[in-house]
Amino acid sequence: MRGLELRLDIRAVARRIARDIPDGAYVNLGIGLPTLVADCVGDDKEVVYHSESGILGMGPAPAPGEEDPELINAGKQPVTLLPGGAFFHHTDAFLMMRGGHVDVTVLGAFQVSETGDLANWATDDATHPPAVGGAMDLAVGAKRVLVLTTHTTKAGEPKLLPRCSYPLTAAGVVDRVYTDLAVLDVTPEGFRVREMVAGLTREDLQGATAARLSFTDDLGVLAP
Repeated sequence: MRGLELRLDIRAVARRIARDIPDGAYVNLGIGLPTLVADCVGDDKEVVYHSESGILGMGPAPAPGEEDPELINAGKQPVTLLPGGAFFHHTDAFLMMRGGHVDVTVLGAFQVSETGDLANWATDDATHPPAVGGAMDLAVGAKRVLVLTTHTTKAGEPKLLPRCSYPLTAAGVVDRVYTDLAVLDVTPEGFRVREMVAGLTREDLQGATAARLSFTDDLGVLAP
């Protein structure tokens, strides 16, 4: 598709999401691409990271040789605990999620529908085993659900659809989608593009998207 060579590096997209994380927020980052966001939030913000493995106040990865095998995130990666942080049973972590105490969650996605349905735990690929994790609880419990994903699959298939064809994680939960081509809000009228990469035309973006798009009057540039 013409214009898709303009895609941003996914780390640049993570930096864009970091700009929208409010100071003082309690944030859960899904496994995979969303973990990049933690490295992009500036020192001018205090963000408390939550993990469904049972951590509040999660810090960065430890130095080599200083890993604690009992202190890991949901992706089984070693992490640290910041001053004032706590660890506890994962049941309590899920209670925090289901109880609406997480301000923002950033999740990956296989598909997102124009009504905000999220599919991120199973595909029709038998070689890719399904993995639910805590996404279902986060999707319905977090106050704001942000999605970080590529705009299309590696095969060039759109991920933003009128209706998801994969099993849903949750229905009508996504607030905003950040891709390597655009930033899109989920509205009652469907996907509304707020920003897109420089040099990409509206026709190019629509061509990479199965769902119908609308565009804000003050359309911005999604810059590295």
